[in-house]
Amino acid sequence: MAEGMAKKFYGQRAYVQSAGVKNDMEVDGFSVAVCQEIGVELSRHRARSFEEMQEWGDDLGQFDLIVALSPASQRQALELTRWHHLEVEYWPILDPTGLGESREAKLSAYRQARDQIRDRMIQRFGPPLPVGG
Repeated sequence: MAEGMAKKFYGQRAYVQSAGVKNDMEVDGFSVAVCQEIGVELSRHRARSFEEMQEWGDDLGQFDLIVALSPASQRQALELTRWHHLEVEYWPILDPTGLGESREAKLSAYRQARDQIRDRMIQRFGPPLPVGG
């Protein structure tokens, strides 16, 4: 969710890449649905692991900031600071997976996580650029 919102909000002002603790992290349908509600397209999005990013040639030392959304990703990001000069921030965002019994309750949990990410992003990086900006 975060990468899609960052690209939508801030365009080319920053290079953003989603990275996860696990390999082959497909974005689930609930994330796609709640992001479409705010005009963010995630259907073709996929997060890579830190190891996969390095295998594909991404130089992690070129990133300025890692925003960790879970304790596990925070631990892994802090490990990277041994070899790279990176700033790491932890944003305690609700993990909506497994929450809610009905489809609407699940969507509500995902909306809550989406809105927490959006609010933290705006607080940290400022308001979104104007459309087309």
